[in-house]
Amino acid sequence: MTDTPTPLVVVGDALLDHDLCGRAERLAPDAPVPVVHGTRRSSRPGGAALAACLAAADGRPVTLVTALGSDPASDTLRDLLAGRVRLVEIPLEGALSSKTRVLAGDRPLLRLDDGEGRAREATGQAVAAVAQAGGVLVADYGRGTADVLRDALTHTAAPVVWDPHVRGRPPVPGVRLVTPSAQEARAFARRLAGDDEETAGDTAGLRTAARDARALVRAWRAQAVAVTLGDRGALLSHGETPLLVPTPGAATGDPCGAGDRFAAAAAGLLADGTLTEAAVQGAVHAATRYVAEGGARAVATSDQPEPPAESPADGDTTADAVRTAGRVRAAGGTVVAAGGCFDLLHAGHVALLQAARRAGDCLIVCLNSDDSVRRRKGDGRPLVPAADRVRVLRALECVDAVAVFDEDTPERVLGELRPHIWAKGGDYARTRLPEQPLVESWGGQVLLLPYLDGRSTTGLARRAALTPAPGDHR
Repeated sequence: MTDTPTPLVVVGDALLDHDLCGRAERLAPDAPVPVVHGTRRSSRPGGAALAACLAAADGRPVTLVTALGSDPASDTLRDLLAGRVRLVEIPLEGALSSKTRVLAGDRPLLRLDDGEGRAREATGQAVAAVAQAGGVLVADYGRGTADVLRDALTHTAAPVVWDPHVRGRPPVPGVRLVTPSAQEARAFARRLAGDDEETAGDTAGLRTAARDARALVRAWRAQAVAVTLGDRGALLSHGETPLLVPTPGAATGDPCGAGDRFAAAAAGLLADGTLTEAAVQGAVHAATRYVAEGGARAVATSDQPEPPAESPADGDTTADAVRTAGRVRAAGGTVVAAGGCFDLLHAGHVALLQAARRAGDCLIVCLNSDDSVRRRKGDGRPLVPAADRVRVLRALECVDAVAVFDEDTPERVLGELRPHIWAKGGDYARTRLPEQPLVESWGGQVLLLPYLDGRSTTGLARRAALTPAPGDHR
């Protein structure tokens, strides 16, 4: 593997995506359809352009080879891509394809598609970009970019990851990895068998996915096929016994673009020299984190931009936490908060925080200040000062922000955050929490989560005090 990320060339069909996100709390009086109000509009790169932005977010140089025209959607996409990736354009016949989703929270209600533009022809600059690539990702959305560059893709020496679309052609022979979803793999396998009819059954079933992957490896002469299975992970096949790569944990959120995140991560890792099995595992982890962090909205640009957030200082993070909660709430997501001293962070704390994060779209930890801990636990506590506790908590993958409070209980900071869920350990099951009426006053919910037995800061501190230091002959 290389020490620095290998530059990646993404070849494929760029799209322009819009989201209209609001709340749906009633049906229209004149038709049984939901009324969406309080909408917020955002735009983002889609298709191959989204895959390129996600690859660039990994810290690697990315060149996007795609078809763009002179239509307004193409101009908007150029603006969204500026400063993110190097753009190599080929001519587009017609208007750039765009889609608009109408969502209530994270639930799509309707999608509107516009534009049927297709790539017209390759250019010398595009062919040279593929020929000189250290790694290639083909993000085929069936609109012709991969077709006009098929010869260059066939002869490149770089490892190629091909993310296929049922409207597109099969990958060129010899690609390192093909990444269809279970539904796409089923459709391709039926096509190979001459069966154009839909078949009943679970398209995400492991037996079906394994059979389809094996057939595609052989028919496409690919080195490997990884069938993505959503929250079950991915199934990797080289044509024989498959390998199941599970997700590291459940992730709830908008899955739009998770396939692009998977393919971009796999392509980058393979370009860096990673073995295929390890690249697929890294891609599964990247896609899971992507969904947990809000999905494609992370690369969206709102039509009502928010002021840039300042980087918070350790121990003074409440403003950042409030901004995080507001941003997630405005996007229709679920804000989860959990509280405690978190003095000597241990496995019980981590398990609780991981479970809390899976309950929503962001997790904010409400942390007792040093004075607050001292009043609750005694003069010998905290063992770790607040600034260090903040730093450790923010380093956890499951924690999105930390808010420090000085009071004995967190009502004040909860009133600023207004979380949808206030998560506490199961050891509070027989106790009515003082903050419960406050959380319920804005429609929030108190949620109890399992707590690992036998883990406590007090126990850790007691055992540490009884352990002699090196050279101490007590």
